[in-house]
Amino acid sequence: MQILIVEDDAVLAAQLERFLTDAGHIIDVVSTGRDALRQVADAEYDVVILDLTLPDTDGIELCGRIKQTAESVLPILMLTARTALSDKLAGFAAGTDDYVTKPYQPDEVLVRCLSLARRRDLHQAKQLVIGEMTIDLVTNTVSRQQQVLHLSATDKAILITLAKAHPMPLGRRQLIERVWGNDIHNSDVLKSHIYTIRQQLDKPFDFPMLKTIHGVGFGLQASL
Repeated sequence: MQILIVEDDAVLAAQLERFLTDAGHIIDVVSTGRDALRQVADAEYDVVILDLTLPDTDGIELCGRIKQTAESVLPILMLTARTALSDKLAGFAAGTDDYVTKPYQPDEVLVRCLSLARRRDLHQAKQLVIGEMTIDLVTNTVSRQQQVLHLSATDKAILITLAKAHPMPLGRRQLIERVWGNDIHNSDVLKSHIYTIRQQLDKPFDFPMLKTIHGVGFGLQASL
């Protein structure tokens, strides 16, 4: 998962970041509501872990703003020391998906994040359609003009990642982290997969869909 932690307590944030990173997930940490909104706009997260008390805004208010501005379904797990029913109801009314009260165990946070991410996936579209390309997320097939493309599992993962980000491009580092996590640091691996994708997705057709955006990275083009 790619997770955003919004927590102004540096010690708690560092402990949770270390635990989730060790569990194999990609973690970003911010300490203010302003930075949280910027991160949500710039990156695609599976879950946001949101502290209720922040220095520049109330967590419940921020939860509502994230839900309003996020381009896709974005689960929010709220961390709070407040246990009153009225606080929980206010959080759910603002759009939070689950609560963990402080003090908490990091493994409980992880289990709840996994549950929220799975729940989100169940509500996602079964197909991604961009121009002539269709990605069927049920059968795990990619086609263009109804012709099935013969792609490796990694090639498909790259295309799905780019399709979910469309119409925004992704930088090389972003793409590597979302497909491989922290397992590789060699951009030549990505380069070879981009080549094999183009042989199937672009070469037999009228125009290239997979575009190199110089100084940025890669993106998909739906039409000429």
